[in-house]
Amino acid sequence: MSISGHEEMTTLSTVLETLRERKQDNEFKMSENGFIDNKGRVYTSAELKIIKTYRFEGSSNPSDSAIVYLIETKEGLLGYSIGAYGVYSSYDDAAYTDFIKEIPIEERENHHEV
Repeated sequence: MSISGHEEMTTLSTVLETLRERKQDNEFKMSENGFIDNKGRVYTSAELKIIKTYRFEGSSNPSDSAIVYLIETKEGLLGYSIGAYGVYSSYDDAAYTDFIKEIPIEERENHHEV
């Protein structure tokens, strides 16, 4: 895995476990109207910002890749969304990709590394 161009560090499951331990495990899932959180609140792209990305490539097939987006809402709620490609994809790829592209990116170098 690389973190925003940094060296290989860890696995997808390790990142998700670390986010859980930090209480940043609110998963944002795609819905018709935007991302929906664990409590059912829907967010538009304007209400979110991506503060960190974690990229993973499949070891046996590079098309089986995933990106974990660490996301912050305007209220300060931290959570994540997993963008997967290949066999792991569970979303309409075009709708998800288009929505992610609309979210402002504010990468934080000082955010705790996983």
